[in-house]
Amino acid sequence: MIRAVFFSVCLIAAAANSTFAQAPPPSAPAEAPASREWQSLSPAQQHLLTSYQDKWNSLPAERQQALDKARKRWLSMTPEQRSSAQQRFGQWRSMPPEQRQELRNRWQEFKSLPPEQQQRVRQSFQRFRQMPPEQRSELRKQWHQMSPEQRRSIRQAPPPRAPPPRTH
Repeated sequence: MIRAVFFSVCLIAAAANSTFAQAPPPSAPAEAPASREWQSLSPAQQHLLTSYQDKWNSLPAERQQALDKARKRWLSMTPEQRSSAQQRFGQWRSMPPEQRQELRNRWQEFKSLPPEQQQRVRQSFQRFRQMPPEQRSELRKQWHQMSPEQRRSIRQAPPPRAPPPRTH
C-alpha cells in the first residue's frame, strides 16, 4: 500500500502543480484558430490577462485560447478555490526549471494512463491525504530513501487490493 500511495502522491502532486502551469493541448480543430488583438478583448478580459498585455498580440492563437479558457475557469472558481490556486501558482513559480519539467513529465505520464488507473491514483492520493501527518511524513521519507530502481518497480506494481471487510 505504501508503494501505491507514493506513486499516487507523485502523480497527483504533478497534476496539482502543473494544472495551471501549462495550457492543455488544444483539440484538433478543423481550422487553425484565429488570433485576437489585445484591443478586441473586453475590459474584463484585459483586466484578468493584464500580465500578457505587452505580448498578447504576438502569442500564437492556440496560446491565446488556452489563456482565455484559464480566465473563464478562474472566474468560475469560488474564493477558496482561487486562494488555493494562487498558492499553487506561487509554489510553481518558486520551483527550479528542472523540477517544473519533471512535474510536467509526470503529469503527461498520468494523463497517458487509462481512466480506470487515473481514478485509482486519485483514490490513493485521497487515502494519503487522510493519513495523519506523521504517517505521511514517514512515507515521504521512505520514498526519498529508495533507489530509482525501487521507485520504478513501485510505479509498475499492480494496485493494492482492498482488505476484506471485517466481520465480528
